[in-house]
Amino acid sequence: MENIVSEKRSLLYPDHVGLIMDGNGRWATLRSLERKEGHYEGIKAAKRVTREAASLGIPYLTFYVFSTENWSRPQKEVDYLMDLLANNLFSEIDFLKKVGAKVLVRGDYSKLNNGVRHALKATIQATASHTKITVVLAINHGGHDEIVRSVNQWLKGRQGDELINEEAIRNHIDLPFIPPVDLIVRSGGEKRLSNFMLWDAAYAELAFYDTLWPDWDGKLFKEACEEYGQRTRQWGGVK
Repeated sequence: MENIVSEKRSLLYPDHVGLIMDGNGRWATLRSLERKEGHYEGIKAAKRVTREAASLGIPYLTFYVFSTENWSRPQKEVDYLMDLLANNLFSEIDFLKKVGAKVLVRGDYSKLNNGVRHALKATIQATASHTKITVVLAINHGGHDEIVRSVNQWLKGRQGDELINEEAIRNHIDLPFIPPVDLIVRSGGEKRLSNFMLWDAAYAELAFYDTLWPDWDGKLFKEACEEYGQRTRQWGGVK
């Protein structure tokens, strides 16, 4: 454990950043726009942050795109978000190629419509050879749901009276080959995780910013990563 801690302390930037993109709707409301305009601008912010992360050499970004709880939003807004994913995701292939971003998805596909599933699969295939940065889209994702699905998946292969352990759960969560998140950044002034990557966030550093998500840019993202670099991660130990 000490070797892991020492290695992590020597890094300036995190290996894996999770982003809770909060404030799209409020950004639009403040400008007397429809909420959907805020979501559209939020895509531009995600691109700015992805470009900066790639330039900083950060290997993994996970964007909290749509949670298992977001289905409770007005149907009109849910439909718009699904259409936004289906119609715009694959159109960003050129951008993803320029920054060298591979796209993967974290979450339960089962409730997504055919258009979204097709766009996600096509984007994953089109970016599979990119190696500079891995961008994970957490869609229909919830930390509780992910843990439950992991346990249920393990139970299917359980042998006899075998008991589940932490390693088994970790090996069955979505994308287990991606390391746990080092830093979770939330925009928009709220200070909670909102069911985001609960298993992998056990020892994540947290950073909360008042800036609404559509106003984020590479500079602010870099500041968050540099602030992370000033922290000492102890993993339950001491300095």
